[in-house]
Amino acid sequence: MNGTALDGAVPIHSLDRAGTAIAYRRSPGLGPGLVFLTGFRSDMGGGKAVALEGWARERGRACVRFDYHAHGASGGDWAQGSIGRWRDDALAVLDRVTEGPQILVGSSMGGWIALLLALARPERVAGLVGIAPAPDFTERLIRPRLGPAEWRALETDGQFIAPSAYDPAGYPITRHLLEEARDHLVLAPGSSPLPIRCPVRLLHGQCDPDIPWQTSLDLAGALQSQDVRVTLVKDGDHRLSRDADLALMLRLVGELAVA
Repeated sequence: MNGTALDGAVPIHSLDRAGTAIAYRRSPGLGPGLVFLTGFRSDMGGGKAVALEGWARERGRACVRFDYHAHGASGGDWAQGSIGRWRDDALAVLDRVTEGPQILVGSSMGGWIALLLALARPERVAGLVGIAPAPDFTERLIRPRLGPAEWRALETDGQFIAPSAYDPAGYPITRHLLEEARDHLVLAPGSSPLPIRCPVRLLHGQCDPDIPWQTSLDLAGALQSQDVRVTLVKDGDHRLSRDADLALMLRLVGELAVA
């Protein structure tokens, strides 16, 4: 591991996972600690991750934020990225960087990754907060919208470029991502209830153009935990990064941190 102070007082470090440097920032403190899991094509420098770390440092609570393979400051080839690979990156951070129980805070795709962590390490997860969680988004949202041109590109090039409101260049969706994700679905029709029993808080905007807010209701119904609450923000978008949204996220985190 190495460390270089790139911004603020918390230095950036990296751990090696399968030959790829996974970048992370860790601020020490009391437990249960907090782990922020970013969304698809996002990174640990985003507003929610930074706000969570600042909140934790003010209270002397441990906090970790990191970048998955081929995201942000981490290494790796995007074409090799997948839900399973990013899940394993998160597991490596949980196992090698944190100690004791953790509260997982997952944004968008990070909500899916957080669920997979809670399934893999139930004894390490003290609570889970999902912000516009996007479980199974590859199956529920991407595949149904594919047209002939996208299917052709997947067959010939192994990927297509999806338009994005957050990146004018769009972003590549690979055949590998879509196919591998089917091994990690958590809301497939007819599937058993998710054996996640920790407290869960879900926050979703009802003006989210990317992930329908009903996804959080579906997820709440699928969890075995009896301590699940869904908070809807009527005018909230997908990012939920306004000051009021961040304050609400931190209030939900604080609720679990003192439970």
